[in-house]
Amino acid sequence: MWLIMAASSALFAGLTSILAKCGIKNTDSDVATALRTIVVLLFAWIMVFVVGSAGTITGISTTSVVFLVLSGLATGASWLCYFKALSVGDVNKVVPVDKSSTVLTVLLAIILFNETDHLAVKLIGTALLAVGVLLMIERKETEAKETKRSWLPYAIGSALFAALTAILGKVGITGVESNLGTAIRTGVVLVMAWMIVFVKGKGSELRRLDRKELVFIVLSGIATGASWLCYYYAIQNGVVSVVVPIDKLSIVASITFSYFVFGEKLSRRSLVGLILIVVATLAMAM
Repeated sequence: MWLIMAASSALFAGLTSILAKCGIKNTDSDVATALRTIVVLLFAWIMVFVVGSAGTITGISTTSVVFLVLSGLATGASWLCYFKALSVGDVNKVVPVDKSSTVLTVLLAIILFNETDHLAVKLIGTALLAVGVLLMIERKETEAKETKRSWLPYAIGSALFAALTAILGKVGITGVESNLGTAIRTGVVLVMAWMIVFVKGKGSELRRLDRKELVFIVLSGIATGASWLCYYYAIQNGVVSVVVPIDKLSIVASITFSYFVFGEKLSRRSLVGLILIVVATLAMAM
C-alpha cells in the first residue's frame, strides 16, 4: 500500500501543474495562487488533526516560528513565480527549471549543514541535473519574439525561492512535527498571496473569474493536498529511500500529462535532458 501511495504522491504532484495551467489561461496567476492556497491550507490542517499534532503548537520555540514564517514567505514567492511562469510558458519547459531547485538546495545543504555524505554522488548528480535542465530549455520555432522565454525569469525565481524554502524550513522544522510546520508555513503563504493580490490592485479580478477555470484552480489545490497526504502515508509506513525518489519523479508525470492535455511534445534534445534529470534525481535521492 505504501508503494502505491508513493506513486500516487508523484502522480498528484504532476497533475497539479496541469490543472493549474488549465486554471490560469485567462485568470491572473496571482489571484489563482491565492485561491488555490486556501484549498492547500485546508488539507494541511486536516493532516495536522489526522496525526494529532495540533496540541503541540504551544511548544514551538520562537526560533522555529521565525524560520517557519521565513520559509512560508519563500514558499509564497516560489508559488507566485511558478504559476506566473506556467501562465506564459509550456509545462515541459517550466517544470524542469523549477525542479532545478534541487541543485541549489544540495549545494546549500553541503555548505550550511555540512551534509557531505556521498559527496561525489551529490556533486555529479547536481551537475547532471543542471545539464539536463539546460537541454530542456529551448525555444519553440513557432514562439513569438515578444514572448520568447518570458517564462524563464519566473521559473528561475521559482527554483531559487524553492531552494531557500527547503533551507529555511529545515531550520524551522527542528523540534516541530512536520505536518504542523507545513500548516503554519501554508498559513503564511495564504496571507502573503492575498496581500500581493490587493497590493497590486487585482481584487477586482475576483468578480470576473471564469467558473470553469475556478474549478481547475480548486482541483489543483486538491491535487497538491492529496499529494501531501499520500507522501506522508508513504513516509510513515514505507522505506524512505524508496519513497523520496518516486515522489521526485513527479516531473515525468507532469511532462506526460502535458503531452496528452496540451500536445506539448519533447524534442530529442529535451528527451535527453529529461533522462539526465531523472537519473540525477534518482542518484541523489537514493
